[in-house]
Amino acid sequence: MHRTREAVAFVPLSGPQRNGSNAFTYARFMVPFLSRHRGWAIFADASCDMVCRADISELFDLQDHAYAVQVVKHDYKTMYPQKYVGTEMESPNVDYHRKNWASLMLINCEHPAWRRLDMADMISSPGQDLLRFAFLNDHEIGELPRVWNWLADEDGENDSAKIVHWTTGIPAFQHYADAPMADVWAAEALRVTHVAK
Repeated sequence: MHRTREAVAFVPLSGPQRNGSNAFTYARFMVPFLSRHRGWAIFADASCDMVCRADISELFDLQDHAYAVQVVKHDYKTMYPQKYVGTEMESPNVDYHRKNWASLMLINCEHPAWRRLDMADMISSPGQDLLRFAFLNDHEIGELPRVWNWLADEDGENDSAKIVHWTTGIPAFQHYADAPMADVWAAEALRVTHVAK
């Protein structure tokens, strides 16, 4: 079953870990540089904790050239002090300003604001400064509809969610087997496994 009308390329990002963060905490902000500051791109968090239930082209169609980046502007305090409970990755689930904004980004790689962030900044900046978009002015950050980064474990069930995101632990982990919308995750895992055979 295909969900997009356009050809889509998935490019995994990686890099060195530092400060206890995932490699893509930092690598995501290299997307405009890696794209040679041309065109548009979508960054989505780890593939195992997000399920896209809609045509991703619909997200691409929301491009607004006035902005350097467009995100779902979550405004919340996490309900869970720990994440990845019961796994070797278990760690504090730290709150910070603009948390989860950078977990799904529609990026205008051509916007001049991205040229302010050079490789030296990437190496030296604290991860939370990058995740808060401290290098951008407020008017350079556009807003996407909330359904494009629906935080199931924080926000609960939503049949209209286009991208469902489990931020504290995926339903494959025992502790999260009954997480909101776990059935969506399980159905997608089954579908992907079937397609891969």
